[in-house]
Amino acid sequence: MHPVNSPNSADQPPFWSLKPWWCQPWSILSTGVVISVASWLVLHRLWVTIPVTAAVVGWWLLFLVLVPAAYRSELSQQG
Repeated sequence: MHPVNSPNSADQPPFWSLKPWWCQPWSILSTGVVISVASWLVLHRLWVTIPVTAAVVGWWLLFLVLVPAAYRSELSQQG
């Protein structure tokens, strides 16, 4: 049995429901794709587009994989 002040992971909202519309997976993915494609379409320079795309993939990894995993881990440690 959990103490009254201890949050239970079942009582916590899912990670993405806490975020505004502009910070949802679909908006993060679509923004990254647009940035990568726009880099190529505007500049036509592979040496610019590759680092831009690598930064976008890093951004995706951070915000779509690592942060939600850390949130779930934190909830499981609290519960």
